[in-house]
Amino acid sequence: MAKKFSELKEKMNPERRVKIEEKVKATLAEMPLNELRNARGLSQKMLAEALHIQQPAIAKLEKRTDMYISTLRSHIRAMGGELEIIARFPDGDVSISNFSKI
Repeated sequence: MAKKFSELKEKMNPERRVKIEEKVKATLAEMPLNELRNARGLSQKMLAEALHIQQPAIAKLEKRTDMYISTLRSHIRAMGGELEIIARFPDGDVSISNFSKI
């Protein structure tokens, strides 16, 4: 018989739970758009409705490796988030503000 994850988690030692949480956070911190959409509990159809476009357009967008920042921003906003553009340098990060009003 299958066990619930919550039951298995309760039996883990605290160190193991912390390691798992760190791995989950790292995995969620970087992912493709389709995985992000899935993690947010949205289907392509739901996202398409929020953006007032057809579902195939979402599928096409999620496969793209290059797109307008405004397109990506609207996609992220439809999922309930905000897009920030950050340049990372050895001596620190810089938030690029040119695109904040788009």
